[in-house]
Amino acid sequence: MAELELPGDPPRFLLIDKLTIVYATIIAAVALTRLDVTTANWGVAIGHIMMIALVLLVRRPGLGTVGRVVGDLYPAFILVALYGSLDVLHGPLTLPVHDELIIGWERAIFGGMPSEIWWQKYPYPWLSTLLHGAYWGYYLVLPTPIFYFAFKGERENARRAILLEGGTFLFCYLIFVFFPVAGPYNYLPRPTGIVLDNPMARLVYATLADGNSYGAAFPSSHVAVSTAAVIAAFLGRRWLGWVLLVPAILLAFGTVYCHMHYAIDAVVGVMVGITLPMLLLRFVRKDLEEVRGVGYR
Repeated sequence: MAELELPGDPPRFLLIDKLTIVYATIIAAVALTRLDVTTANWGVAIGHIMMIALVLLVRRPGLGTVGRVVGDLYPAFILVALYGSLDVLHGPLTLPVHDELIIGWERAIFGGMPSEIWWQKYPYPWLSTLLHGAYWGYYLVLPTPIFYFAFKGERENARRAILLEGGTFLFCYLIFVFFPVAGPYNYLPRPTGIVLDNPMARLVYATLADGNSYGAAFPSSHVAVSTAAVIAAFLGRRWLGWVLLVPAILLAFGTVYCHMHYAIDAVVGVMVGITLPMLLLRFVRKDLEEVRGVGYR
């Protein structure tokens, strides 16, 4: 049972709050010291400082039902904005990227480049449709466990899903900032012909035209966070984990076939998506126990 919160009680920060504050502080500092400090850099810095203020706001004691929902779910809404800020931190296209190093690792491990070979070797319309659809399905896989558990009033499961996905996102974002890799979508010639002649491929390219961040390829956050989402789903409802598992596996292959990531990006993404949630779960017991069996009313 959750402890009664009184208006005069000091706020208790959840693990995801602490991770968000640390991340926001680092990014604000980077924005004000990297490249020429432009108006956009100031915007990124101020935006991340405001994130810290948001955390302080949602952790005020005595919040009502809406406040409790926002306090649990706010990371799900700010992560999109955080991804978009990476372009500013990369110039864009002005910082050196590490694609040649990643390509070297790729060739050494796989004996070639699956991201270049697969779409040319298997240019089947049905396969392209399936894997581009799975790639775009990322936007459905990620919110499913978070909002399913929130809708059911299961705060423990919703908090855990937010932590595992949000913490994995923030970890990947930090790597993108300090070790940018453009990925085959931005670094190499893109696929042409029949591979792109289907509705799902066109949908993916249209989506990326409005929401692609340069330097955010290694590891694949698509794969890492989808893996974390599957773990969160399994921990809350085993059937939901099985429902999301197949789309997540197809997504991992789709990131490579669709020429969005190098194969090593996807492999490391799976490793991050398993390892980081396991680490986070070791430190989150109190956050979950205080709302065990307590909904949002």
